[in-house]
Amino acid sequence: MNGLADATALLLSRIRDVPDHPEPGVMFKDITPLLADPVAFTALTDALAEISVRHGATKIVGLEARGFILGAPVAVRAGLGFIPVRKAGKLPGATLSQAYDLEYGSAEIEVHAEDLNASDRVMVIDDVLATGGTAEASLRLLRRAGAEIAGVAVLMELGFLGGRARLEPALDGAPLEALLKV
Repeated sequence: MNGLADATALLLSRIRDVPDHPEPGVMFKDITPLLADPVAFTALTDALAEISVRHGATKIVGLEARGFILGAPVAVRAGLGFIPVRKAGKLPGATLSQAYDLEYGSAEIEVHAEDLNASDRVMVIDDVLATGGTAEASLRLLRRAGAEIAGVAVLMELGFLGGRARLEPALDGAPLEALLKV
């Protein structure tokens, strides 16, 4: 890769627009072509790992489900541990949970609290920042588990959905970095 512009162009070229998915009028941003391209996937992993290291993260948190796909290789590349934040009922044993509202109802996420402590600075990784609801709930959950927030890093931010504005109070000064803004 020859710089940020080349990496950005490569990532954008590997994201496919799928009209009318999952419902009419929605333009879905499909990242599976990016994941299938080893050069693009490596560029993405390297960029997210660099952000995580730059902000002093000690662990990577991946949000279900595509945040797992992106976050695990970022953790390996950065030499950090990986913590999954799952939908309620998916983790065995004792968990902490956080409920949050969606446009069409509510949801709940969970984490194993014993995997985090007060010395941890976590970087939350996900594929897309849309409305910000899941990311906001994850920040609340991670703080309740005792961790400090190093930041949130995403492949792409859908700016027209207002997720950044919703997330700003929960970030409490921690950075939000999006590699692509659409």
